[in-house]
Amino acid sequence: MKITLNFKILKFLLIPTILFSAPLLNDIQDAKAGLEFQWDQNSGHRRLKWLQKQNKRNFRNKIYFFLRPFDRNSDLLKVNLAVPKSFKSTLKKEKISFCKVRIGGFENRTKCIEDIPADIEINTDESSLRSINIYPYKAIPANKESYAIVLKVFNPKKSGLYQFHSYGQPKGKSVSSYLGSWTIVID
Repeated sequence: MKITLNFKILKFLLIPTILFSAPLLNDIQDAKAGLEFQWDQNSGHRRLKWLQKQNKRNFRNKIYFFLRPFDRNSDLLKVNLAVPKSFKSTLKKEKISFCKVRIGGFENRTKCIEDIPADIEINTDESSLRSINIYPYKAIPANKESYAIVLKVFNPKKSGLYQFHSYGQPKGKSVSSYLGSWTIVID
């Protein structure tokens, strides 16, 4: 009889506790997986650093595509950013900029230090491939400064991985060469 009384008291205290705490456990879907997509490190792809302010679908976003000192071997006359077909977002010249950047970390935020004057051209091919050509008025020196292409866009409606490729035309050459790739994640 004493055992059944203890069981009734336990049931009386345990069931409301579970019912009350169940709605609080609803935000578990925000947990991030410990798996990261990376391409073959031995292939011709070169991973470049980037930063985005917002990774949710349909949100306003500011994406920094960094060109750090060791990403450039020589002075660059032109930078080309190949935009993937599946990245369905409106690109406007007014929302694209090129700047000298301070890459943030633990104590500092990432921000443009100095805007680099440049002509910006958005190309769309028949196959819906898009690219952004940036022609700085002066060549980008191969010094210890970091530069960034900054896009202010709305994220696409579709979540996924989007791989952007960068090409640069070195001083004294007539053809652009591959600089590296950025893989952007939209949740």
